[in-house]
Amino acid sequence: MVIVDKSGVHRLEIRCCECPNAMSPDIQMFRHGFFPASFNRPKTVFTFRVLNDFLLDSLECGTSAMNYYSKLRRMTSSMFPHLVPDRYRELMRVARQWRQLKTMKWHGFGHRSDNPSTGELALFCPACPQPGINVLLSEDESLDDWKYTRSFVMDGNFKAEHLHPIKPFDEVWLSDGLGFMVGKDRYKMHLAEAADTVEKSSCNNHRAVNQANAARHKLESTGIGGVACARHGCFVPHSMVDFQKGERQMNMDYALCEASRHNMEGITRAVTFYDINCQYNKHFRVRVDRSRFLDMAPQLTIIPGIGLWHIHGHQDSCYVRYASNFIEGIGRIDGEIMETLWARLNLISPAARGMSSPHRKECLDYQMNDSNFCKMIRMKRTLCRKYKLARNGISESGKAFDRLDEAAPSHLKTEWLARERIAQSSRLNDPAAMDEYEINIKKAPSKKEIELRLLEEGNARNAAPSRRSVATWISTGLAIEEAQIALLIEVRRIGRRSTETQRLDIARQRDRLQGQIDGFARSALTHLGEGFDADDEPEDLNVDILDDLDDDPADFTETSHTWTNSPELTVIPLPSNLGVDRCRRCMAEDLIPLEMSLREGQANDALHNLRIYLCNKAILFRTTVRQAKSQALKTRAWSQVTSVQQAVSLHASIYTKTRKQMMKLEPGQDQLQKYKPLLREQLKISTAVGDPNARGQRNESLAWFWSVEVDLGGPDWTHAKFTESIGCGQRHYEIDGGKK
Repeated sequence: MVIVDKSGVHRLEIRCCECPNAMSPDIQMFRHGFFPASFNRPKTVFTFRVLNDFLLDSLECGTSAMNYYSKLRRMTSSMFPHLVPDRYRELMRVARQWRQLKTMKWHGFGHRSDNPSTGELALFCPACPQPGINVLLSEDESLDDWKYTRSFVMDGNFKAEHLHPIKPFDEVWLSDGLGFMVGKDRYKMHLAEAADTVEKSSCNNHRAVNQANAARHKLESTGIGGVACARHGCFVPHSMVDFQKGERQMNMDYALCEASRHNMEGITRAVTFYDINCQYNKHFRVRVDRSRFLDMAPQLTIIPGIGLWHIHGHQDSCYVRYASNFIEGIGRIDGEIMETLWARLNLISPAARGMSSPHRKECLDYQMNDSNFCKMIRMKRTLCRKYKLARNGISESGKAFDRLDEAAPSHLKTEWLARERIAQSSRLNDPAAMDEYEINIKKAPSKKEIELRLLEEGNARNAAPSRRSVATWISTGLAIEEAQIALLIEVRRIGRRSTETQRLDIARQRDRLQGQIDGFARSALTHLGEGFDADDEPEDLNVDILDDLDDDPADFTETSHTWTNSPELTVIPLPSNLGVDRCRRCMAEDLIPLEMSLREGQANDALHNLRIYLCNKAILFRTTVRQAKSQALKTRAWSQVTSVQQAVSLHASIYTKTRKQMMKLEPGQDQLQKYKPLLREQLKISTAVGDPNARGQRNESLAWFWSVEVDLGGPDWTHAKFTESIGCGQRHYEIDGGKK
């Protein structure tokens, strides 16, 4: 006989027992660990060891039967492998039988006379709620509780193609509908009855909708689609379907209805995540009611959702209507986990492409069953890790929420909660009700807006001549301060080792700045009154630069081309520099609230620009820096990053100086709460932005200045949108209502 083993292909003489009460030869071979290729007069046998090894190779490496047997032939004879007996076809047939026997044994049918029914040769998630299996209710509990909600994720895989079979009449089905792939007969009747309408997306250009309208005549199946549990990533038994013409609604309807029938007796709520749920869910119940082959419990409520990775390709309204962040009780969930499951399945997709239909489905079932088995044996470790992360994240999430909660007006919180309850209760029938969560920004007033308002108010009340243009005068002083900070940073950057061109440019800037300061000081006599003496010796201006917070003017003048009375270090006669007491002596006390208002506008402008440049920096890391291949491109990319970083330092320094001056004007409690100190570590953008799929970014909370603006109609969630954009690799970022 030819004996195929892990060690190679061998020819050995075998003698079976021929006693009167002896078992048949094939049973004797089974008893000794040999699987005969035929049962009447076997001439070839495979050892159990080689069959197990082939199945494991197929699972882990995607090895086809042809490649595996070619390896055995070369192991037998490295010089003349073509002379080794060819038992490739026998291996394919025996491996199918071996796979089926092992599967039936694992699922308890090894010594039972009854046959398995639909989906009984498939493992499922041990942690998802299944009444009668892992759910035992107490008297005060009900399956209506949120913890008994089933979460499904739906997706299609277009790499699992299948060619038309050569001899469909000669196919032998061993496990039709017993595993994860649905039974062929009922599925075919559903497809024949369902209306084949050309779907047109009212949202953005989705891949699945376009694929559904593309015929592939050379293929019997253009791919597969199905359902898995979204929280743990286990395929749902008897819920995987073949596509005939792309990912159509009729295919996914059948998959979802079959998934909803698997161990869900009494469960009333299920959340589905699908990348085109905004289209798919519109008329789902209508399609179910019209079909004879779509069965779903009428009490089961389907709540549609879209994973965060895919939702950024949709219209803006889809975010609040379908993102998991706004589904009550869903917790933290991976709405895109099925993408990771396809990776293991794609190992055998090339080999299964040309198989017969039953053989291909058996291989897919076996691969999905192994995927669920690996999930099951690691479930304890996975759940413990997730529990620890969730427990540690509660305090950080609470702090981030408290910061937002403190910034929101207390008298409107009750109204917001009422509007939230209405939106959540109406979302099933009207997803547009969730637009209540849409970003609603009331941009903080800029310095120009405040100056315009002050001028209009002064003209309206017929202010005295010395007070009519005082708002413009103060605004000019603030602009001079910003120019001083910019010049100071530039002088600090070039240091003493500067070129002649750089020194000339600095000298010209100083000359212009000194002229502005002189003009401003002359105007001060008009607005500050006779009590102000422009020839007083003021203290030197101490401008904080974030890169050198500990530097003082004395050290600074020693390391750069500057001097004590340089224009960039000159104190200009603003009320904040004079002090509250001196303003009162000069009868200029009314200028204090004017400067405070303009300082708020200046701080708002600085924070706005700070957010914009931090976003620019994040985008540069994610695109230009990450994609730079040559040294020239890398140099150019880092030059752009340096330029953006200088802008970040400038606006951070302006805000720091502005807040310092506001403290001299005796600000109120609201202003102290709103304009907090700016720390250097709050201006860092993580380099993980370069990898948008990096783990752990969702737990990070942004600095206070991302949520400093609050609209009285609702909280500004711009900072949350920015975080999700970074975590999901979105190509635009919404800041203050504009797209960057």
